[in-house]
Amino acid sequence: MAKLLCALLLALLGISMVATQVWAKEAEYQLDSGRYGPGSLKSYQCPSECTRRCSKTQYHKPCMFFCQKCCNKCLCVPPGFYGNKTVCPCYNNWKTKRAGPKCP
Repeated sequence: MAKLLCALLLALLGISMVATQVWAKEAEYQLDSGRYGPGSLKSYQCPSECTRRCSKTQYHKPCMFFCQKCCNKCLCVPPGFYGNKTVCPCYNNWKTKRAGPKCP
């Protein structure tokens, strides 16, 4: 019985490791797809990309204001709703006077 339980746990661990690797590859593909990065947008695309970026925040107005400001300067909005700023170096490196992030 103990051997069966150990074998089952090892099988579950193996399956979860494979699934994690597959998800990581999918995320890597999405970030490298060429749709993101410096200068990947035109200024008229900023409102729709910022709407996507800010859609899940409770601070929608300030998020939209700063996202559009950053997008117009950098011509880039990172993928996803949060994080992934390394895809857009300008967006990532623009800081406030207090050295906090300027772009959401």
